[in-house]
Amino acid sequence: MRNPYFSEVGNWRIARTAISDSLAEIAVDGRDGNEGIVLWLGHDDGDVAEVTHLVRLRGPHVERLPDLINIYPLLLNEVTDLAIRHKVRLLGQIHSHGPNYPLDLSATDREYGIKAPQYLSLVAPNYGNTAFPIHTWGVHVFVEGFGYSRLSQEEAEQRLCIVEGPHLSLLTAGGAE
Repeated sequence: MRNPYFSEVGNWRIARTAISDSLAEIAVDGRDGNEGIVLWLGHDDGDVAEVTHLVRLRGPHVERLPDLINIYPLLLNEVTDLAIRHKVRLLGQIHSHGPNYPLDLSATDREYGIKAPQYLSLVAPNYGNTAFPIHTWGVHVFVEGFGYSRLSQEEAEQRLCIVEGPHLSLLTAGGAE
């Protein structure tokens, strides 16, 4: 049964600057030896989802450790408010794993991570201090009724459309802009 609130995303359109700006943000936490995260907002039209806004998380309602990120519900509520204000929805995230961790989603990611249909979860290697192409990262999609599925590198190359474009809006949840 198709979910009436979410499109069946075939492809994600992502500005190259969204990747570099997200990596710059998560690398700040990586330099401290912790995982980092940036949430991606945008819209979908048919089978294409386009990332239009980046959200960095601040304040006491996000916990970053070497092998864990914990986002408290109060902060996710603020992300929801940002999405509503900008007339977009939460499409995905980019987060990092350390150099000694695999690019698969951890058991914690799978059990407690965001579980929205067609949610894109990218795992960048080496705490975000990487020059590896995005298609070689852990690229996962939440499939309703199944859970997260990791895309092969070939499928990631087909479904992640990296395009040239301007820097996207960088929003802040949990603190001053």
